[in-house]
Amino acid sequence: MANPLDEVHDQVSEGRDARVIEKQIPVKVGIGSTIFEIILWVCGIIPGIIFLFMKINAGTYLRSLEQKIQSAASTIDNYLEQRVVILQNAARLLDKAIDLDKDVLTKVAAYRGGVNPNVDASRNQVSSQVDQLFGQINVAFERYPDIKAHDEIQNCLQQNSYLQKEVTAARDTYNDCVFEWNSAIQQWPTKMIVAAKAGYTTRIPFSTTQEIRSAARGVFF
Repeated sequence: MANPLDEVHDQVSEGRDARVIEKQIPVKVGIGSTIFEIILWVCGIIPGIIFLFMKINAGTYLRSLEQKIQSAASTIDNYLEQRVVILQNAARLLDKAIDLDKDVLTKVAAYRGGVNPNVDASRNQVSSQVDQLFGQINVAFERYPDIKAHDEIQNCLQQNSYLQKEVTAARDTYNDCVFEWNSAIQQWPTKMIVAAKAGYTTRIPFSTTQEIRSAARGVFF
């Protein structure tokens, strides 16, 4: 059986680059699981009832874990939204020298409200856009170096630095929840059977942007 998360056919020029594969894998069980459940009932009503309650508990656990993931994702979105507001304030202090993407804040708000059905795959894109906004401000600083001394600009930069650290910590929490979810729905028989019947899929971890990945390979000193 091939690995569902396939890196073999990707085009990589030198070596294999470690990165998150943005693919949601549906949970599936075969006829063996159905036979297993039938055998439990054939063996007696007590084994069948016990397994039924186990499935009920498993379903409750998975729904609770799903809400935990949503809470962790909302924390990331809250920090991203705050970063957008701070960067917009910095742009105004730069006399509108930077054309910020006004659509980013709307997108973040949509994710928090559950409007976007592809939230997991799209959250990295929003984070990339926020990083681009900060990159544009850095470009403006290079053009107008004297403005760095402005107290309000310095305050915006400090707040942005703090929020970026919070985003990183929130990402770790979110990824821990996603790992717990992805592991749980593959635990046969109880959780996997429940997940398959509910149509659950794996969740996509939060990864860094391609721009940050490329910049990390640069020479800083």
